[in-house]
Amino acid sequence: MRFILTALIFLVGMFDLFMAGSFLFTPQTTASGAVFGLAPIGTAGLSTIRGDMTSFFGVGAVCMMWGAWRRNADLLLVPAMLFGTTLAGRALNLAVIGPYPGWAMPMVVEAGHVVLTLAAWRLLPHHKLAEIAA
Repeated sequence: MRFILTALIFLVGMFDLFMAGSFLFTPQTTASGAVFGLAPIGTAGLSTIRGDMTSFFGVGAVCMMWGAWRRNADLLLVPAMLFGTTLAGRALNLAVIGPYPGWAMPMVVEAGHVVLTLAAWRLLPHHKLAEIAA
């Protein structure tokens, strides 16, 4: 079970790394798709999409992949918090504004990230900060 969960974490991390690369190199194409629905206003908006979305997916991916590779469950809390916060924001938007076409798919993906990372966090070993620095 631990091997399967570690492999899933690594694969999802690779997908997120691909998303980070897409936002870094083709931000307008990636952002304006049906899933994200973002439209930059000028150069500042494009820079914000490129920087923020790349860092969101990139940091989440690196922490997932590094945590899976090193069998360090503590690193998995970072993507759990990133995607959990995003999921909470989408849920709040759903409650306040209401649904929009395709609203469920991003929430399912984010919830999947949260469940997967927290399940692996419970199963994989935890390392003390001193052990990581050594």
